Amino acid sequence: MQIQLDTLDAAIVDLDGTLVHTLGDFAVALNFMLDELSLARIAPAAIESMVGKGSEHLIRSVLRHARDNQEADEALAKAAWQSYSRHYLRINGQHSSVYPGVIEGLRALRAGGLRLACLTNKPGEFAKPLLVAKGLDGYFDFVFGGDAFARRKPDPLPLLKTCEALGTRPERTLMVGDSSNDAQAARAARCPVVLVSYGYNHGEPVHGVDADGVVDSLAEIAGLLG
Repeated sequence: MQIQLDTLDAAIVDLDGTLVHTLGDFAVALNFMLDELSLARIAPAAIESMVGKGSEHLIRSVLRHARDNQEADEALAKAAWQSYSRHYLRINGQHSSVYPGVIEGLRALRAGGLRLACLTNKPGEFAKPLLVAKGLDGYFDFVFGGDAFARRKPDPLPLLKTCEALGTRPERTLMVGDSSNDAQAARAARCPVVLVSYGYNHGEPVHGVDADGVVDSLAEIAGLLG
């Protein structure tokens, strides 16, 4: 599969599982949260399949896991969010790493004349400092978190709104992500989509997702743009 560079004006890139391996940050903040709530800690491996649908979904999934599949009431969910948010902001980026090939891939997209936006379901107050901490913020014209729009991926609205901000048409805007959320949103928005093989994807193999291509490193993205 090859996407012609002259058919693209911009690219939208996911964050968690695509640019940065953030599972360590999630695990540390969530376990501090669980400690405060007097609930049993959770292993990072159990968290991985819960990542990708926003922090509120992640917190509720962890609470359900810690409480033997019992749903959290609103009071508990609110307390959990406040605790998690405080701890995450404190340790943001300290237990995470940029994936190999990310810098090369972003440079290749920029060298191809594409404008870039980072679009994530992670809250903007978490996403923007993380990009700064990892030295990635300078590659993006826009950064939109999961709270930037009325709906999150896999709804197409965030992609459509990001295309508006970039001044591009969806069919000329490449989506680069790691999960079915990214692919479903891209298909609904009519954006071409490439996925990385190393991300989270809710614990499922990414090769089974409907996408225009899968790469093992973001550095390989240059090879797809003919």
